[in-house]
Amino acid sequence: MSEAPRTPEAAGGPEALPMAVPADGLPPRVRIYEVGARDGLQNESAVVPVGVKAEFIHRLADAGLATVEATSFVHPKWVPQLADAAELFPMLHDIRGVALPVLVPNERGLERALDLGVRGIAVFGSATESFAKANLNRTVDESLAMFAPVVARAKEHGLRVRGYLSMCFGDPWEGPVPVHRVVRVAGVLRDLGCDELSLGDTIGVATPGHVRALLSGLGEAGVPADALGVHFHDTYGQALANTLAALQHGVTTVDASAGGLGGCPFAKSATGNLATEDLVWMLRGLGIETGVDLGRLVATSTWMADRLGRPSPSRTVRALTRKG
Repeated sequence: MSEAPRTPEAAGGPEALPMAVPADGLPPRVRIYEVGARDGLQNESAVVPVGVKAEFIHRLADAGLATVEATSFVHPKWVPQLADAAELFPMLHDIRGVALPVLVPNERGLERALDLGVRGIAVFGSATESFAKANLNRTVDESLAMFAPVVARAKEHGLRVRGYLSMCFGDPWEGPVPVHRVVRVAGVLRDLGCDELSLGDTIGVATPGHVRALLSGLGEAGVPADALGVHFHDTYGQALANTLAALQHGVTTVDASAGGLGGCPFAKSATGNLATEDLVWMLRGLGIETGVDLGRLVATSTWMADRLGRPSPSRTVRALTRKG
């Protein structure tokens, strides 16, 4: 494993940056839900070798990320980049103390995951009819009905279940998404038994006011902030601002992707996820603990960028690895 770059974190002493300046109304610790190995790599045009994926996940775990979404048990026809899920997951058996959830689309996907000893799963729903049709070839209600037996069986096996909810802020076909529509679908996912919901800004159009409005609407409907995660894309440069708005509202789980990998293969206007390094830099500056070693994380994303044959889009990665 390559040596971590000499970042301000590694240097220590008075030159260490960013300077931590806590702000009122923010949580002392944030759980980062790392999605680069699944949501990031599934959007690559080329198939990354399974050995590279396994090393990527090991490196992410070594960097201190306590939750790393490992892969997806979706049919290879739909996401060929993750067709090696059954081969990959056993290669991670030596990772201890790190949650390695996987995405499952249906009962067959759950069966495959259970056979490999998976301890956490996620289902992937939509707040809009257009995206449900494009992604799942079903209506919103039909997709929720499909998830019901999946969630029920997962809970019977003691698995933690996350419900992804896409298009919470805007849809490329339908435009703005009303808060009440997202609240309705979120309520159904909660009623099915999902332990946690991830609110997805799939095409990156959210702004802080919209984030606060949605979180308020969910709270009024009985969905507490500690049952929520946020998943922002940085299409318009709003991901960190939106994250801060969510933290101020009590959310303590934030999805991010190492090096800013990812987008969405079913929504062509979606650009990369919030980069984990950019998130960690902001949280460090706010005095919020994450448990992540920024130097190791930057080294990991640089390593993966080399294997993908392009520089990382993360501003923090580029700043901390700049020559001269």
